[in-house]
Amino acid sequence: MTTPKVFVAIPAMDECASLPLTLADLARQTYRDFQVWICVNQPEAWWQDSDKRSVCEHNQQTLEWLQNLQGISVEVLDFSSPGKGWQGKKSGVGWARKTLFNKILETAGDSDIIVSLDADTRVRPHYIESLLQSFQDHPKWPALSVPYYHPLSGEESMDRAMLRYELYMRNYAVNMLLTDTPYQYTALGSAIVMRAGALRKIGGITPYQSGEDFYLLQKFCKMSSIGTTNAEMVYPATRTSERVPFGTGPAIRQGMEETETSYPIFHHQLWEPVQQAVSLLPKLYHENCQNDFLDFLKEQFQEEDLWGPIRKNVKDLTHFLHAFHEKADGLRILQYVRRRYAQSPMEDERALWENLSQWLPNRMPRWFTPTTSFSELTVEQLNHLRNLLWAVERALRQQKTHRDEGRNAF
Repeated sequence: MTTPKVFVAIPAMDECASLPLTLADLARQTYRDFQVWICVNQPEAWWQDSDKRSVCEHNQQTLEWLQNLQGISVEVLDFSSPGKGWQGKKSGVGWARKTLFNKILETAGDSDIIVSLDADTRVRPHYIESLLQSFQDHPKWPALSVPYYHPLSGEESMDRAMLRYELYMRNYAVNMLLTDTPYQYTALGSAIVMRAGALRKIGGITPYQSGEDFYLLQKFCKMSSIGTTNAEMVYPATRTSERVPFGTGPAIRQGMEETETSYPIFHHQLWEPVQQAVSLLPKLYHENCQNDFLDFLKEQFQEEDLWGPIRKNVKDLTHFLHAFHEKADGLRILQYVRRRYAQSPMEDERALWENLSQWLPNRMPRWFTPTTSFSELTVEQLNHLRNLLWAVERALRQQKTHRDEGRNAF
């Protein structure tokens, strides 16, 4: 069997300090037959903006440094030099990823692998080798949501903000992994790997200003079950950012400024109507059912008889299930959970305590109680809570892989 070609796609904006570290990691890979594509980018208008011109100048330094890079195969796309920057609405990390992916697809075969990485993300020497092994072991995966772990920076305020955000992300991931929906992934642009043919089939990435990684994985989930386990992780940088409207960088900045309100710890009970709706699908295939999440979907699509036309147009339950999950996708689930949370909010600390008590009843630390405030905890204690959630998430990711293998066996 021919070994797939590997292409690593990295958008870079104002990354003079971090990009050399990421490329040094890639230069140390045990698997050597891969090509790196880097898109150095920023809006053209920033050359005339005194507050942004330094980013343009830093990008020029990056381009000059890349010209003299040795020991690794790199192709550079210059969307930064004067006259070459993004014009109008075509800007941001979404456009950078789209530009990189489209360029790679010009030569990549359907079985080749595209590794989406960020310029501030570290990987260990066996990373690419582990990805190839995962796709070889799971030939039906169109894509892989790679496990991730933010290292501590040593700066207390930044680490506290990062850990608070990661508690949100991992808590959400665990709740999704405990449902029987296809959308069991964590969306980080630096932690997505895909088959080139699968990317072609879904029509590529939609270049949103932010959140493009979420919608990309959602597209893959509507095609087929994606992978969630891999022998190696990625290690995104713990740092602030103003380059995208939301995501890790803005969340850390907001947390450090103590303005963070967008990332609540959702209680596990908020997902109960979602899971109940999934369990009702064999019945819903034949007749309408009463359920809060099903009612929410009818409201969102403004169709009182949302399921009747679908029943008429599918030939069996399997196709009905697929049609249901096309409607009840990851975005709709997030919207529903946020609505339920707004109706009955709970303190983040209590929600996390109750969730961990449900998931790890024998491993709860005595110093964490329903009335504990995150502000009272040390970085080490917050990190311990992060690691408890990661232990649950890791086990559920592996269980998902085993379930998918069982389904594929028949």
